[in-house]
Amino acid sequence: MASYTHQVVQTALDSLGLDIDIQIFEASTATAPQAARAIGTDLGSIVKSLCFVVDGEPVLVLAAGDHLVDTRKLASLYGVGRKKVRIADAETTMQVTGYDVGGVAPVGHPQPLSILIDSTLRRYNTVYAAAGSANAIFPILLDDLVRVTHGRFVDMAQE
Repeated sequence: MASYTHQVVQTALDSLGLDIDIQIFEASTATAPQAARAIGTDLGSIVKSLCFVVDGEPVLVLAAGDHLVDTRKLASLYGVGRKKVRIADAETTMQVTGYDVGGVAPVGHPQPLSILIDSTLRRYNTVYAAAGSANAIFPILLDDLVRVTHGRFVDMAQE
């Protein structure tokens, strides 16, 4: 499968009725710190789209850039042991989301995905998510992100 690009994300945003333009940067925005620097925003407002496999099923976790995901909490949420939770490898991430690691967008996936949103993102009205490539980002109101992803807030941040 060829990787999706920011054009796929822009089409998805448009089809969802969002008046949002993707921002393309010269510098890499593949990691949360790189993205925060490029935009000039707080690290916590960066949305990390992380693909996990929980008991064999893919789950997309939208986490705040300044927090790590606690896999024990994720396992507990699904009622499985911690060994049944793993971060997806690059190939699985591409297959499930359509995007390369470092550019995984929260929208525009080839298949419906279960999406969980780290509750620590509630600190922000506007957050910034990857837009399909390692140098593309889009701003989105947190309420809109929840609405268009059908995600649910869950406490997943490591203490």
